[in-house]
Amino acid sequence: MRARMGNEVVVGIEDDGERREEDDFDLKSFLPYLLNQAAEQAGTSFQRIYKARYGMLRTEWRVLFHLGRYGPMTAKAIGLRTRMHKTKISRAVAALEARRYLTRTELENDRRLERLELTAAGRKAYEDLSRHAREHDAELMAQFSPQEQDVLRRCLGQLAGF
Repeated sequence: MRARMGNEVVVGIEDDGERREEDDFDLKSFLPYLLNQAAEQAGTSFQRIYKARYGMLRTEWRVLFHLGRYGPMTAKAIGLRTRMHKTKISRAVAALEARRYLTRTELENDRRLERLELTAAGRKAYEDLSRHAREHDAELMAQFSPQEQDVLRRCLGQLAGF
């Protein structure tokens, strides 16, 4: 099929969402695609909460949650736990510090590293958002039986390496 986009002719655009017959690859059953789509769906609905309440980006709430859950740590430790790139963590830390949700303290034994710790305001935001996260999780899991919930958490945990 040919379609025109502006002055360009683009080949291969499918308007009806149907698979091409010669292609036996089913994207909708490809596990990485399914996981990504499920994560986007679940994450977007929770994003509305932390963005509306605190104006946070995804990376910011992830840093906040790790400090709230595990206590003070370095950005490097957060990176190892979250698998986020250090640049994204650095930006999130700067944003959280600007909002006075965390403090940074240089480590005496290694001045290249900083100890990150939630402030009282950061702790309050963490407690509020963790309550909303539990409610959101319960809403998501309500569509599954208790047995399905157990299998889902176990399988996803295994894939995540937990």
